[in-house]
Amino acid sequence: MEISGISDILKFLDFLRGKKIHFRLDQYRTNTIMVTFTLVGCRVEVDFFEDHIEFSYFTGDEGVHDDWAVMQGLLDKHWSDD
Repeated sequence: MEISGISDILKFLDFLRGKKIHFRLDQYRTNTIMVTFTLVGCRVEVDFFEDHIEFSYFTGDEGVHDDWAVMQGLLDKHWSDD
């Protein structure tokens, strides 16, 4: 499947539905629509621009943690509101 920009978003969403992959649509920037979905061990964010797409994927430990200090460390290290 060739995806080249925002005009292909419906085709991509149909593809995800066909694979029974739950997705979410968001808009964080005025010139894109983001499709987010999760695969086993991987979260994917696809930004659809008018003339191209960009995507990021995130893999890592899916273990469950209960130590709040770990959560606080993640927030301190990875969050900025500027």
